[in-house]
Amino acid sequence: MKQGFRQSMAWLHTWSGLVVGWVLFAVFVTGTATYYRTEITRWMQPELHREAAIGPEALARSADLAVAHLTAHAGEARSWFVGLPTPERPLVELFWRTRPGTPPGHVLLDPRTGAPAAMRETRGGDLLYRFHFELHLPPLWGRWIVGICAMVMLVALVSGIVTHRRIFSDFFTLRRDKAAQRGWLDAHNVSGVLALPFHLMITYTGVVTLAIMYMPWGVTAAYKGDQAAYFAETGQITQPRPAAGQPGTLAPVGPMVVRALATIPEPLERLVVANPRDANSTVVAVFEEPHGLSHEHPQVAFAGTSGEVVEVLSGGLRPAAKTFTTMVGLHEAHFAGPALRILFFLCGLMGCALVGSGLVLWTVARLPKAGAAAGLGWRLVHTLNLGTIAGLPAGIAAYLLANRLLPADLAGRSAREVQAFFAVWLLVAVAGAWPAPRRAWRGALAAVAGLFVAAALADLVLARGLWDDPAWFLGFDAALLAVAAGFALISHKVDRFRAPGRARRQAAVPAGTAEMERA
Repeated sequence: MKQGFRQSMAWLHTWSGLVVGWVLFAVFVTGTATYYRTEITRWMQPELHREAAIGPEALARSADLAVAHLTAHAGEARSWFVGLPTPERPLVELFWRTRPGTPPGHVLLDPRTGAPAAMRETRGGDLLYRFHFELHLPPLWGRWIVGICAMVMLVALVSGIVTHRRIFSDFFTLRRDKAAQRGWLDAHNVSGVLALPFHLMITYTGVVTLAIMYMPWGVTAAYKGDQAAYFAETGQITQPRPAAGQPGTLAPVGPMVVRALATIPEPLERLVVANPRDANSTVVAVFEEPHGLSHEHPQVAFAGTSGEVVEVLSGGLRPAAKTFTTMVGLHEAHFAGPALRILFFLCGLMGCALVGSGLVLWTVARLPKAGAAAGLGWRLVHTLNLGTIAGLPAGIAAYLLANRLLPADLAGRSAREVQAFFAVWLLVAVAGAWPAPRRAWRGALAAVAGLFVAAALADLVLARGLWDDPAWFLGFDAALLAVAAGFALISHKVDRFRAPGRARRQAAVPAGTAEMERA
């Protein structure tokens, strides 16, 4: 604190943002894309054709076919999860888990016949969704890393607010004709201030969504570590029914589906069958959350062997649980209509710009003087910056392109798409070590643009005959081309930029201290 409170906050802002910036950029990019998770999955499965509204009888028939398949192929599983068809995704999606620590089984079925669906295997938008909070790591490790980085992001946001004396004037200030460092600082300020309420909300609610994992001591003390009892008592799930240890036969689930739909006037999302071969089996019909901020799912629980209703869960959350589910709803934005979802998406892009410009600002502010060699620390940060800011979008574009280029019936196809995602990301990251930084940025950004153009063209050439809605697919391809144009423009600007003499004279000024102080 010898330099004063604001100077200390500037130092904290600079270094806290740098240490976790690369993870935060990946989290923001994949989280922003997740606002269109369903659309991404639909584009990556062009064989899927939307249908008109699906009635109760069709849902009941689909549920019976699903249970028949699970009985034949996953009879020893402890729990079954049945995703029921919707007009947007007319498939039956099955998951089952035999025991803890083993990967779940998964299959897609045709809702009319119960046969495996003739659909290309892909993780679609789910890859980006889960990467957003798990980083494609074991769930516990990934969520802890993302949670810690989100907490540091809160520190960076608060210290950034304290640092800026002219935070409102920064909203309107973008001096592109000044020194490079000044321009990047203004870009960082504008992207931060313009969507500051969103940045604070999305970061805080992101931490809150996994608060029980980060701070489990209250539940551990009050419920002896039984989290299911906690969620049941707060009204978020139905009361769990322990297995009786005696064999039992599951009653037909079709009538349960019809009765559940008559009980709760919301779209039915899935069925959860616990202990399907036990005398005390349970079938829970889980509905989509009603429109509103709170992320809560109405539920109807049935006794599996008799089909009798044992519990109906519809609203009535305790205040603390209501607050928690509202935080989750704000973060995931399932309540948002088309216009509001676009706003969330644009604010997410602002978050990407905020983190990315902050990372670049660190290197621009520490450019080596003319004739001096770059230090190891500067080279490392530069390489990580390019590998993250250009490498991740390149990986996403490669993921989409692989979806169109790989044979539709290839075994292990979804894993190959994921491998393409990481392989291209790694390739671009390695290019970040190129001795000429500007050439590395120009080439990497141009490659990203080319990959997005290639994905759109591959869709037009290879999948056009599968489209059920040409206007929708053309709109998605136009969005890919718009992203490509954005990266091409940035690559062109990097190539054309000539730093003014003032920028070279100020190359050694530390970011977040002298420049922040004069802001």
